[in-house]
Amino acid sequence: MMTKTAKGDHPRKKRKHRAPPPMIIGWREFVSLPELGLLDFTAKIDTGALTTALHATDIRRYISDNGKEWVQFRPPDLGHAAPEICHARVTDHRQVKSSSGASEDRYFIRTNLKVEQREFLVEISLTDRGEMKYPMIIGRTALRGHGLVVDCGHSWLTRPRKPKSGHKE
Repeated sequence: MMTKTAKGDHPRKKRKHRAPPPMIIGWREFVSLPELGLLDFTAKIDTGALTTALHATDIRRYISDNGKEWVQFRPPDLGHAAPEICHARVTDHRQVKSSSGASEDRYFIRTNLKVEQREFLVEISLTDRGEMKYPMIIGRTALRGHGLVVDCGHSWLTRPRKPKSGHKE
């Protein structure tokens, strides 16, 4: 699109909002869900998974005073200060096929996901991931359109992981 400059007849292009440069992340990274109070925990980045899932137990649906559907749930134990119970508005309720092939009925919520300095809205299903190593798996739908590039050969590219005390990494 061309516009005239303030001084006269010289056309110039309108500046478009530039997307931030791509950020390379590893297959494991520290993430936060600030609206839920879940800060600085590890997640597995899985481009083979379509959806994003968060470990949640004691999931209970309720209707708020304004008639909206909400859930309360017990979030994963992050090993540091975090809420015992989280509340979020339900955005969907549908069947999801797990990596084992079993279908499960899940509640979906939308909340901001923070990876390093980038924060964006994602859809997350709530499910019991207690048997899994990572409390959250981030699928390709959440990654799409946010300038994140996954280097599957590396971990902790946004911030070095602190070794657990007494353990060698």
